[in-house]
Amino acid sequence: MTGHQTMRLAAVRLFVSDLDRARAFYEQALGWTLKVADSGFAVFDAGAADIVVEAADPEDPEEEALIGRFAGISFAVDDIEHAYRLLLASDVRFDGAPEAQPWGGTLAHFYDPDGNILTLVG
Repeated sequence: MTGHQTMRLAAVRLFVSDLDRARAFYEQALGWTLKVADSGFAVFDAGAADIVVEAADPEDPEEEALIGRFAGISFAVDDIEHAYRLLLASDVRFDGAPEAQPWGGTLAHFYDPDGNILTLVG
């Protein structure tokens, strides 16, 4: 982009098969604030950017391919061990305990109800 136009991340979209189930997960298990919702999406305040949880049709092959994949979204936490324990207590499923990384940080991957993989980073 040329000139002095500033770009910032505004939102990230995640696709789910059951919006009501996903909405409950993001509000209750993760504790995010719902900003707006409609019949096909819900927008949550996730700090620096919004998370838009959007219904996709699992019967449509193109849309079904968007559900349940590695999202590539990392959420920074001050104390990853504490965040991990809190989310486990809320029945959030992880692929394992937080692991130290060669670059100096710590990661833990967790799943939403549709299998979208999200990451805690500490």
